[in-house]
Amino acid sequence: MTSPVSGVGGAATTAAAATSTVTRTDQMGKDVFLQLLVAQMRYQDPNSPASTTEFMSQTATFTQVEKLEEIAAQNASLVALQRSLSAGALVGHTVSYTGEDGATVTGTVGSVKITGDEPSAVVDGVDVPMGRLTEVSLPGTR
Repeated sequence: MTSPVSGVGGAATTAAAATSTVTRTDQMGKDVFLQLLVAQMRYQDPNSPASTTEFMSQTATFTQVEKLEEIAAQNASLVALQRSLSAGALVGHTVSYTGEDGATVTGTVGSVKITGDEPSAVVDGVDVPMGRLTEVSLPGTR
C-alpha cells in the first residue's frame, strides 16, 4: 500500500499507510499467562501449596491482562469509527492529493468508501486513500 511520490529536489520518497495495531513478539499474551498459571498449580508441591495471597495476586494479574486487551480492542474500534466519521465529513469539500504521476490533483469529494483499513474519498470519480490527501478546503474557497 505504498506509492512513490516525487520529493524535494526530484528524489523519490515512499508514503506508507499507518497501522492501528502493533505486534510484539517479546511480550506474553493472556493465553501464555494462563498456561503458566495452570502449569504452576498443576506442578506445585502438595505439602507446600501456593499461599492464598499468591493465588489471588496471580488471578488479579490475569484479570488485569484480560481487561487491558478488551480496552485495546475497544480503542481500535473507536479509532476506526473516528476515521469513518472524519472521512464522511469531507463529502462536498474541495481536496488536493498527489496523483500517481506525482502531480497535485484538486477536485471535489463526491462520496466516501469505507472498506478495509482506511476509508477512501471518491474525488471526481477517482478513489483516493485518506492518507494521500494533502489539503482540504470548503467548496469555492480555493
